[in-house]
Amino acid sequence: MSDLTELLQQVSAGDAQARDALFGVAYPELRKLAHARLRDGGRNTCLQTTALVHESYLRFLKTQQLRIEDRRAFFAYASKVMRSVIVDAVRERQALRRGGDLQEITLDTQGYANLPAGENEAVDVHEALLALEQAEPRLAQVVEMRYFGGYSEAEIGEVLGMTERTVRRDWEKARLLLLALLKN
Repeated sequence: MSDLTELLQQVSAGDAQARDALFGVAYPELRKLAHARLRDGGRNTCLQTTALVHESYLRFLKTQQLRIEDRRAFFAYASKVMRSVIVDAVRERQALRRGGDLQEITLDTQGYANLPAGENEAVDVHEALLALEQAEPRLAQVVEMRYFGGYSEAEIGEVLGMTERTVRRDWEKARLLLLALLKN
């Protein structure tokens, strides 16, 4: 992982070749992260592992100035980007189902209930997570890495520099807060 740290420093200095090399080195870990998120159809059926990793990479490229100090920050940022990709894909798919930019005409109220639960759930959790970020940023980061990133408690603890027990407590607290937010 020292290669990854060196590459992150070079990318922060503005080296475009290092940015490409960074993703070459991090690609297996990013695929693992994406696969964990999309496992067995997961909560989002409209993306595949490779598509999620590649779309995330394209978003990294758009950033131009990637300023990430270490491995932990890089994978936390990657988790956030994957969350963004997943939510955008779900919203786009839902918009297309509803006719895209065509004028919407409601014929019955059961159409929303027929959408796959994973798609509605991902968007609802995203919106609740935005509210949680305002109140408790650390809890939101744990949820983001666990729910959208597919990290285990041990992996989150390693990435964020916390004990597994602290991660578990934060996860439980965040789940309770999110449940309250989702019921509103």
